Amino acid sequence: MNSDELLARLTAIRDRVTVAAEKSGRSGDEVTVIAVTKTHPATTVARLRGTGVADLGENRIQEAATKIEELGHAPWRWHLIGSLQSNKAAQAVRLFDVIHSVDTLKLAQRLDRVVADDPERGPMRILLQVNVAGEASKSGFDLRGLDDGERWERFLGAVREIAALPHLVPCGLMTIAPLADDPEQVRPCFRALARIRDALREHVPDRDWRELSMGMSNDFEAAVEEGATMVRVGRAILGDRDTAPRP
Repeated sequence: MNSDELLARLTAIRDRVTVAAEKSGRSGDEVTVIAVTKTHPATTVARLRGTGVADLGENRIQEAATKIEELGHAPWRWHLIGSLQSNKAAQAVRLFDVIHSVDTLKLAQRLDRVVADDPERGPMRILLQVNVAGEASKSGFDLRGLDDGERWERFLGAVREIAALPHLVPCGLMTIAPLADDPEQVRPCFRALARIRDALREHVPDRDWRELSMGMSNDFEAAVEEGATMVRVGRAILGDRDTAPRP
């Protein structure tokens, strides 16, 4: 895949995002395409310069650290989209602009302390990861909808405590839908996350809750139609690891 093919893929994805957004009465400009660069070397990521991609997603701290050290932060915003352990919180705060995978009150409190200890670091933007499908293999607050009163009350209590932390800016929710051949099979997960976000706007109104990070290469159009403001697209942009663009 050469640079022209890479740009063509990005253009096609943006066009598909625009069409999907218009179906939900929005502009495609309201949706951020995060290019997921995990497993791809820095030489491949560097090819995204000049394509208009401003947001990069990584799953693992150590892999991201190597790339960011080589490539720098500008002109990109780096997103942590993989699970984060509390003992890696300081590294995550140093490396990333947005953390999508805050899945416990304990982790949020740890991040808040880390940010507080860094006088040069402004408030950290975070998303709360929600396990709307109830998959045992997935991280996230276990909340399968608004109908389970006990789970909802526990989640709401945690969210209120997180929203009160002075050094974090919780600005939305993230979910990882189950793998499915047909995007329609996972559309209910996206719809459920949007409903949860809308409920948070009512119950925790002092935060914006604008962002919905949901949808990947095989289902991002359905996610956008259901309200996604961030989609995490890797394979559809960069290809499989063995076919990644090379310098």
